[in-house]
Amino acid sequence: MSSKIYVGNLPYTVTDSILESNFAEYGGVSSAKIMMDRDTGRSKGFGFVEMVSEEVAQAAISGLNGRSVDGRSIVVNMARPREEGRSSGGYRDKGYTSSTRKDVGYGNGGFGGGRY
Repeated sequence: MSSKIYVGNLPYTVTDSILESNFAEYGGVSSAKIMMDRDTGRSKGFGFVEMVSEEVAQAAISGLNGRSVDGRSIVVNMARPREEGRSSGGYRDKGYTSSTRKDVGYGNGGFGGGRY
């Protein structure tokens, strides 16, 4: 079973291949991915590494957490699963919505609509 690791506070110059080679020192790496900004194409400063086993992942976390990379102390720990329901709008099973707030929108009082 593979284990996913979160790597944060990375310098913006770190690439997928650099990240993979740093973690490969501790064992087999299934994948390494730096998260990129969709608009600018620049690194967001964090990424995820998937290791081949839990033991290899723990060894990498112990060895790399707090290490200085280009003057930045990186954060390395087990990745948490994505949380559901943190949407600020968009498509849902009931259609498109803009907000779940009840006090915003039309028809909630006074002339001209809701409170802003």
